[in-house]
Amino acid sequence: MSRIANSPVELPSGVEVNIANGLVSVKGSNGSMNLQLHDLVDIVNEDNQLKLSAKKESKEAVAMTGTFRSLVNNMVVGVSEGFEKKLQLIGVGYRAKAEGKNVNLVVGYSHPIDYKLPEGITADTPTQTEIVIKGADKQQVGQVAAEIRKFRPPEPYKGKGIRYADEHVFRKEAKKK
Repeated sequence: MSRIANSPVELPSGVEVNIANGLVSVKGSNGSMNLQLHDLVDIVNEDNQLKLSAKKESKEAVAMTGTFRSLVNNMVVGVSEGFEKKLQLIGVGYRAKAEGKNVNLVVGYSHPIDYKLPEGITADTPTQTEIVIKGADKQQVGQVAAEIRKFRPPEPYKGKGIRYADEHVFRKEAKKK
């Protein structure tokens, strides 16, 4: 039994939800998002709470109910508060600069890297060695952060590279003579 699916999704003020033909539309201050529900999942909006339930008592239906409850909750949080990921650049001469819809990275290659941000995602660079990625879609924010990190993942000997702010990089000992 999915325990996640049992808890309802609370709707904060300023968030509108429209449910029609298995399509859930959530609109808030940070934009709007849509989600097509699975055939085995049913959703009801009653007194500012979204309650999800399985249409039949099968293992797959219960699992899908928990999954879609998390997806709907992420949509509600995304359009009301938004999500953000912080990246750190560690290394001599490593720096980043956000310019509109581009992030310019200098991470030890012979050329700078220009990463074009997708629609709905913004990036900010409070310092030259810090990138803050913000957006309403949790999956898209994480994907953009992973793609930027992929340009120079942290290496285990000196720890140089692009890492998440809360990431711990396991350091290896160098080879001895």
